[in-house]
Amino acid sequence: MFLNNQPFRHRESYKQMLSSTGSLSNLFSESDSPYLVSRNVENAFCEALGADNLGRSDCSADASKDNIGIGIKTFLHGNGKTLQKIAEFNKDSDLYRGKSPKELILTIANLRNERIKFTKRTYNIDSMVYHCVTRKPNKIMIFEESMDLIQAESIKILKVSNNGNTISFIDGLHEYSFNITKSTLYKRFITEKCIEEINVKILEKPYQELAKLFGFEIIPNQTKPIIANPYENLEFIILPLFSDRGSKRHVPEKSGLNQWNASGRTRNPNEIYIPIPRWIHREYHLFFPPRDKPFQLRLPDKTILSAKVCQDNSKALMSNPNKSLGEWLLRQVMNLKEKELLTYDVLEKLNIDSVIVHKHDDHNYSIDFCEMGSYDEFENRNP
Repeated sequence: MFLNNQPFRHRESYKQMLSSTGSLSNLFSESDSPYLVSRNVENAFCEALGADNLGRSDCSADASKDNIGIGIKTFLHGNGKTLQKIAEFNKDSDLYRGKSPKELILTIANLRNERIKFTKRTYNIDSMVYHCVTRKPNKIMIFEESMDLIQAESIKILKVSNNGNTISFIDGLHEYSFNITKSTLYKRFITEKCIEEINVKILEKPYQELAKLFGFEIIPNQTKPIIANPYENLEFIILPLFSDRGSKRHVPEKSGLNQWNASGRTRNPNEIYIPIPRWIHREYHLFFPPRDKPFQLRLPDKTILSAKVCQDNSKALMSNPNKSLGEWLLRQVMNLKEKELLTYDVLEKLNIDSVIVHKHDDHNYSIDFCEMGSYDEFENRNP
């Protein structure tokens, strides 16, 4: 596509830039996947490969060289088939609000195509490619693919989320998803054919290395890195606090977050579980430990619970003792009285409908709440 046609020494310089930046990951993250900032990758790409930097221009390319426009994407490798943002249409919302899903997507497709054509005309570009830099434990990988126009005549709607906020579609070449609330278009990137694989040795104590380089002294109690965003590079899943079974989105009255109200044996009023959809186990089968194997779950207030996945098909995230999770979620957070049902109306008032679970390692996880629409977006980002 592009990178393989560049001089060898330029490619090696680019790889060294990415590797050296990734080695400093512990300045910002606790993950073993290298931490890279998208702007840094764009700058390294342009400096090492002699490309024009278009990152601050209002166009569909981040760089250009030899009449080729390059859209540079930086993201966690994940399962190798993730949806990534490719365009925003906040200023164009009046053009598609209130339209049917098919009409809306046709409008978005035409807007996206016109932006690509505009970029090609403006910068004398003949072709466009995506240059994807993905990150996995101790590695940086590079993939490239053509940046195609959306084939409007071949668009097929795959799915409209229950709340109508997200529309997934294909055009015969690629799969896309459009989030109406965020006015954002996503494309699914299939990262299978790697053109470069870069091993990264993450420095355990990067501040000490910087001290040697710049000649300053580190006082012992200042050696702990300041983490800008400790979750930036961590693998995560999003779990729904609701059910879509039946004709209306709701919180089940006798299961899930209202498990305490189930028929049969006498139950503790705080007994709950967070449901784990079956597709999450399929797509993220190594995310959780095996069924009934305990792990540590850190709450937003830093309380640590013992937790596990259990029940048939590992469909439930529960605490041990079981009441601990309910005491936190139902009593402390939702402020519900004992034996008061949690309803979807309560979730709507709080603007939350799901939880995000981050994996720090095989024994330590953390959990927090997500705003309305987060689970739908997460589901639509996965096949």
